[in-house]
Amino acid sequence: MEPCVVEALLCPHCGLEFIVPQPGANSVVCVEGHSFDVARQGYLNLLTGHGTKFLPDTAAMVNARDAFLDAGHYQGLSDALARQVEAALPPTETALLVDAGTGTGYYLQQVLGFLGARSNEAVAGPEHRDSRRVDAVGLDISKFALRRAARRNPRAANIVWDLWRALPLGANTADVVLVIFAPRNASEFARILKPGGSLIVVTPLPAHLAEIAKIAGLLAIQEEKEAALVHSMASHFSLVSSHEVLCPLELSPADVGNVALMGPAGHHLDPVALGQQLAQLPELTAATAAFRISVFAPTRQA
Repeated sequence: MEPCVVEALLCPHCGLEFIVPQPGANSVVCVEGHSFDVARQGYLNLLTGHGTKFLPDTAAMVNARDAFLDAGHYQGLSDALARQVEAALPPTETALLVDAGTGTGYYLQQVLGFLGARSNEAVAGPEHRDSRRVDAVGLDISKFALRRAARRNPRAANIVWDLWRALPLGANTADVVLVIFAPRNASEFARILKPGGSLIVVTPLPAHLAEIAKIAGLLAIQEEKEAALVHSMASHFSLVSSHEVLCPLELSPADVGNVALMGPAGHHLDPVALGQQLAQLPELTAATAAFRISVFAPTRQA
């Protein structure tokens, strides 16, 4: 865990800063002495108290999501997202990216990989290169997901946290906050963002995977979702830009099964009934993944 990332974190017990640990340390300690162990899988659990009322993703849901994403079906989205993050980052030597609802860390890995590759490209000739370092924090409620995220993004701080609670980050510490199909705690995102920072939100469009929605048990997406999103953020953010990303797909029955299992419906699906439906599918099913990337700017600093 990078020192500058630790410096951005706050202790959930007392709200004070953490002491930067020595290399190889397996715990972090705040200035008041509250200690939190780093799990052997590499993630840090800062969640205290009664936990959360929300169901975290199960191991089966995480497996399905990893299998689907690693097959490259949403590569178009991750590429577009990486370019958007690059455009939003400030021209400073270091920047902090917070992935709120990081899941298995797939999108964060794609973004950091893209930024790392770009930092090695010549900007004004071979002797001039972009040396900006981007540090990252990934927050998620699922320990199963964070085990994967810690493997994908070992330099990031992968933290168990409930996004509806006050975030364990100091005010004005983040340059960009990413929210990809995750809860949107507008007041907290505004608090942790630096002046001039950006909130980037990814949501599905109404046509998202419509061809397999019934079989996969996908929830209906409201037609006025963008207007509802802008309205829900209005007390803390203003919309700067938005654009659609469409990804044409050819999905096998196994892919469709992974779509069904990797989302919220995965908590309730009957695997026997799902298997019977998948058996009736052709070898490949055409579908379109449809997303909107919305960029917001804070209207005030909390």
